[in-house]
Amino acid sequence: MHFVIYCLDKPGHANVRQENRPAHVEYLKGSVDRIVAAGPLLNDEAGMIGSTLIMKFDDRDEAEAWAAGDPYAKAGLFASVSITPWKKVFPAD
Repeated sequence: MHFVIYCLDKPGHANVRQENRPAHVEYLKGSVDRIVAAGPLLNDEAGMIGSTLIMKFDDRDEAEAWAAGDPYAKAGLFASVSITPWKKVFPAD
C-alpha cells in the first residue's frame, strides 16, 4: 500500500534541517526500495519548508514507525506530519 508522508517544518528551523540533512539522506537510502517519490517542499524563494514522500508500506503502523524514525523527526524539525493512504493510478506500472 502507498502512503503520502507530508511534513511541514517549524518556522525558523532551517538550521535543524541543514544539520540533520546527511542523516536524513542516509535514512532514505536505507529505504530506497520503498520510495515512489521523495523531496523537499519549497517556498517561492526555493527555500526548503518541508518534505513530501510517497512510499510503500504494509500498513499505517509501519508508515508511522518509519516517519517517527526519520532523523528530521527525531531532531524536532517538523511542526506537523500527516500520513495518508494513496492510490497510484498514472502512469500505470
